[in-house]
Amino acid sequence: MIKLHHLNRSRSLRIAWLLEEIGQPYELVLHARDAKTNLAPPELLDIHPLGKSPVLEMDGERLTESAAITEVLCARFAPQMIPPSGTAAHLRHLELMHFAEGSAMTPILLNLYVGRLAQAGAPLHPRIASELDNHFSYMERVLRPSGHFVLDDLSAADIMLSFPAQIAMRLGHREAYPKLAAFVDAIEARPAYLRAVEKGGV
Repeated sequence: MIKLHHLNRSRSLRIAWLLEEIGQPYELVLHARDAKTNLAPPELLDIHPLGKSPVLEMDGERLTESAAITEVLCARFAPQMIPPSGTAAHLRHLELMHFAEGSAMTPILLNLYVGRLAQAGAPLHPRIASELDNHFSYMERVLRPSGHFVLDDLSAADIMLSFPAQIAMRLGHREAYPKLAAFVDAIEARPAYLRAVEKGGV
């Protein structure tokens, strides 16, 4: 049995969604953020060395990091969601899997934390806004006519890039990035995504 440790209002929702998409049975272990600090509960430190989620337990092993978990699950249970090795599509897959948690998340997290500084963070806002636009514009450009990032159907890259795309929409950029908006609308309407939200919340 697969066990997924899921933290509310976190990127681990992507893994619950993926497990629903591939139809793989799993146990969802819910962890709730502190209502005042918004931090993960201390018991997650017993599961993850950094006290974060997602954490996947499978075959007696614990695996952390969303991209690694997504890659492992797709390779084992849904190989159609990863392009064949050695192809141009696979190179793009690797690039975008790392982009999702590397380049794309940097300005998103800066925007979150600097926003908590109120007026003290004001001098940084223009640069952060510029970087957000650079990264969201890049995602807008690389979306395929099919509405997916690598393949013409749902792929591992779509799972990973769903989070930064949703952030773009939450920041009010629907008109600026219409292709991203359509991508988010499509994934949030998928039955598997709705099941994940029902079980784990957003």
